[in-house]
Amino acid sequence: MKKHREPPKSPFQSQTELDKFSNLPVHVIDQILSQLSIRDAVRTSVLSTKWRYRWSTLPNLVFDNQCLTFNSQDQNVIKNKLVNVIDHVLLLHTGPIYKFKLSHRDLIGITDIDKWILHVSRSSIREFVLEIWKGQRYKLCSHLFSCQHLIHLELFNCLVNPPPTFQGFKNLKSLDLQHVTMTQEVFETLISSCSLLERLTLMNFDGFTHLNIDAPKLLFFDIGGYFDDITFTNTLSLALISIGMYTDEKLERRPIRNANNLVKFFSCLPHIRRLEIQNCFLKFLASGDIPGRLCHPCADLGYLSIRINLGNFAEISAVLCLLRSSPNLQEFEILARLEEHSPGESCMGLWEGEQQFCSFPQLRLVKISNISGSKPELELISFILLASPALEKMMIKPALVNEGMEMMKELLRFRRASVRAEVIYVDP
Repeated sequence: MKKHREPPKSPFQSQTELDKFSNLPVHVIDQILSQLSIRDAVRTSVLSTKWRYRWSTLPNLVFDNQCLTFNSQDQNVIKNKLVNVIDHVLLLHTGPIYKFKLSHRDLIGITDIDKWILHVSRSSIREFVLEIWKGQRYKLCSHLFSCQHLIHLELFNCLVNPPPTFQGFKNLKSLDLQHVTMTQEVFETLISSCSLLERLTLMNFDGFTHLNIDAPKLLFFDIGGYFDDITFTNTLSLALISIGMYTDEKLERRPIRNANNLVKFFSCLPHIRRLEIQNCFLKFLASGDIPGRLCHPCADLGYLSIRINLGNFAEISAVLCLLRSSPNLQEFEILARLEEHSPGESCMGLWEGEQQFCSFPQLRLVKISNISGSKPELELISFILLASPALEKMMIKPALVNEGMEMMKELLRFRRASVRAEVIYVDP
């Protein structure tokens, strides 16, 4: 069959198609621009008169690795190009700036950041993200603390020192601080003065070691770092916590500051739903007196993840107290700390003695990892299988490959309260 060749498009047809693109509604153009990086958004100026400088009204400005790439390895060249690009965008920008994010892998704490903060502080900035990936801590410009429309604040590698007149961010709901330095007084004032705070992340901080969390609206709390103590005050809404306490030889020798850490920790957490205890924080909770049950049960706790030394009597006792106080637990995850394993003779039979006192009627899923098949570990698994009538799945991941088969042979002999319980071996 003979193919018919289509005639070439006339200049009139090409112009018509271009007009269709150029005559898009303004809200459609804005939607397209909002999906582009700053670099690509600026390039759309060549499309037509209607698109020209339309990018300059974008309310969200993001300067990251995606929008700025450099071939040079010279730090001065990179710095100058980065400064020129940001200066150019801010100079031509019109309208409000609601979001300003500066997070480039080659960014250091240069003084130009001060003028950029001053510029955005004059707008109704709602979201501010500053991540300094290289060099020493950047001393945060005081103008940032005048941004009372802020809803989300994220800082990385910064020195935080508000002016004496600072009275908190009245609209702030989310605060993410990583690799930051501030004094104890500044930290406590910052948290307590943000009365609408709902999400708080603290990672790798210094300058303060006592975490006094006073936040009535707080729902989510994620922390990892070196600290001596933690206290929750007026945190009745807090539902999701992930907490890790780092440790070293110096911290190992420090005296116990509170004789009842476990009770103190849960005293202001009546509605906690999800709890992740990481690193060595369980060792902190297990310091001092450990009751049989908490004064008030964790009735809403549905997910519990712990990192535990299964050869340590105090840590097992702390976990048992928490389990007895969590009647509605649905998912339980255990990660053994192999590096601190001891023979655990004092823990022999501890789990077996709990079978008549402890039951988990709602528990559906259990994950246990990094175990070696020791006697205390196997007793824990047997205890859970016998105390969980609704259990559907238990996933076991040993620390080493050659320990798996012998362990599974032992597990196959364990009795189970749930006829539906499935024990699954996961390769390490």
